[in-house]
Amino acid sequence: MKASAQRQAIVLPTGMQLHYQDMGSGEPVVFIHGSGPGASGHSNFKGNYPEFVAAGYRCIVPDLPGYGASDKPLIQYTLVVFVDALNGLLDALDIGRCVLVGNSLGGAIALQLALDQPQRVSRLVLMAPGGLMDKEQYYLMAGIQQMAAAFANGELRDTARMRRLLALQLFDPALIIDETVNERVAVVLQQPQEVLSTMQVPNLTPRLAELRCPILGFWGVNDQFCPVSGAQTLMEHCQHIRMVLLSECGHWVMVEYRQLFNRQCLDFLAEGQA
Repeated sequence: MKASAQRQAIVLPTGMQLHYQDMGSGEPVVFIHGSGPGASGHSNFKGNYPEFVAAGYRCIVPDLPGYGASDKPLIQYTLVVFVDALNGLLDALDIGRCVLVGNSLGGAIALQLALDQPQRVSRLVLMAPGGLMDKEQYYLMAGIQQMAAAFANGELRDTARMRRLLALQLFDPALIIDETVNERVAVVLQQPQEVLSTMQVPNLTPRLAELRCPILGFWGVNDQFCPVSGAQTLMEHCQHIRMVLLSECGHWVMVEYRQLFNRQCLDFLAEGQA
């Protein structure tokens, strides 16, 4: 197994190049980032995956199509595109079974992959996942509205405006560091509007009862992007699930409650090895 944290790339059967990091050894854990402008695997999870590596896991941290250093083609960004890309990466790395950790759009991708290929997913960790209601309902959220407008108007190409947008992700904006702001601006400069304007994520709620793997969920009650009612949706429809609700917390649980998130996840994964 690879131990290097250097960025690597593969070319998928579609011809799209996908960038990722592959670190550590042991049971594979795949971190799937969300859809915010300028997002990448590293910028979402840099405070998390190193602790998983230290605990003895192999961590795969991809940049989704349209994000990070991966290709950004002018296509329709459907959930199928993202799931197919992730499947292609897992196939290329010869990973037959793994844990999926997904935030927001990444959570919807994790859910869809677990539904399509239950044999491939041993456990799910979900942080305010998408795909739990119709798209129109998400666009009633203040964070979604402001994010879409700022990206479409080209307002996120400087650090001050990007910082203001990222402040909506957190209950405590003081946790936003310059490194994350600069990472995101660099990616936004390369992103076509289609990345957000064409995104299509179906409502997966009718299929949630099909899930059989253990699930650990997190949700901040001050989330301005994915309504906290989604936590109840998951609890009502899924089996083998536990949910952690956090006060004074926005959309990025893994950032605002980093230590708690890492500890709870590692305990959850250790249960599967007992």
